Amino acid sequence: MTRTQRFALILALMVVSFAAGALTVSQSHATPERRSPYAPLSQLARVLVLMENQYVDPVERRRILDGAIKGMVAELDPHSAYMTPEEFARFNEDTEGSFGGVGVEVDFKADRIVVIAPIPGSPAARAGIRSGDVIVAVDDKPLRSMPMDKIVLLMRGPAKTKVRVSIKRKGADKLLHFDLVREHIRVRSVESKRLLSEVGYLRLKQFQHGTHLELLEEIGKLRKSSKAKLAGVILDMRSNPGGLIDEAEAVANEFLSSGVIYSTRHRGKVLDEVRAHLGGALTSLPLVVMVNAFSASSAELVAGALQDNKRATTVGGQTFGKGSVQTIFQLRGAAGLRLTTMRYYTPSGHAIQAAGIVPEVLIRFEEDEKFGGPLLRESNLHGHLPAEQRRKNNAHAAIHVAKKRPVYKPIEKLPIDPAKGDDFALGIAHGLVLKKAATKKD
Repeated sequence: MTRTQRFALILALMVVSFAAGALTVSQSHATPERRSPYAPLSQLARVLVLMENQYVDPVERRRILDGAIKGMVAELDPHSAYMTPEEFARFNEDTEGSFGGVGVEVDFKADRIVVIAPIPGSPAARAGIRSGDVIVAVDDKPLRSMPMDKIVLLMRGPAKTKVRVSIKRKGADKLLHFDLVREHIRVRSVESKRLLSEVGYLRLKQFQHGTHLELLEEIGKLRKSSKAKLAGVILDMRSNPGGLIDEAEAVANEFLSSGVIYSTRHRGKVLDEVRAHLGGALTSLPLVVMVNAFSASSAELVAGALQDNKRATTVGGQTFGKGSVQTIFQLRGAAGLRLTTMRYYTPSGHAIQAAGIVPEVLIRFEEDEKFGGPLLRESNLHGHLPAEQRRKNNAHAAIHVAKKRPVYKPIEKLPIDPAKGDDFALGIAHGLVLKKAATKKD
């Protein structure tokens, strides 16, 4: 017996021994096959032996086992994942909102990586990268058809390391190459601005550590930016992928003075019902919430809470439909496990999973209707958790069809009058806030 075979046999025996002890309580009701649910790992051990001894080239054991665990967890649903130490570290960077990079906010669409805006003061901003630039290569590696996570991995890296970014710019005959040095980048998740007629605009990009505090800071800025009182507020969560639920809960609470924010269930049983409490910063001003097909998870939770409590009118596209909660487990060796553990529900009991939030004012785009309608949503993902029920379409009486998609611009370049700009949905939201404000005065 080789050393590898002995290792595999010991591994299998250890697992079976552990399983027998774990199942002693229910052993009398179990069939022989079910007494040890870990018995199939003996098959894993056999395959490991064959791969290490028979594969065409030598392979690293850690790589094999990481792949095996990844495959096992990925079979559950699209959002559960085993993360290697490197991936777990990158995941933690995302939730903290800080990382080593060049400092560009980008949009992934139609196989193109378009710069929305360079972060002020970042290496990209100092080098002259502009909004609208298309990133075509990083370190001379073409990005076309490359998965988004790999592109992010190429762009990011430790501070003080070098990276070359190749850009195609409108009006330039040749590619532009920027040799940049990565820095520690901190991304704010909330931005604000006063729009025409004293309407406050709050944009929430994602829910990360500190989002609630940033929201309060931006509300303070809005109030101090003019002597005139705010007429109302637009909360823009378009393309917000979600994030930390506790931050989303705190954000929703700033707009609600009472009522349920959301509830969670595990295997059909209610685990928790989270309620709003008094003291929110924006509980009385007219409010419109903006969402689209890329608003997901915690963003849907906030939109659903404000919609069901009749606190806001929602405007935009039907949301993505991710109504599940992932718990993060830290494992030995600095690895991590993201595991779906709960579903969450809006105050009315609506299950967001694979259904999403349908705005009262639904905006569709001719571009989508020409090419088959709905965008990629949770319900299109392989292995997604099924929807529990469908809520009636809220928007049957208020459907708007736009000829073109909105052009997302940096916050400082938003049109002063949204109704005259190229952001169709923002113009509608702006008008609704003013209508609500006028009705409130009357």
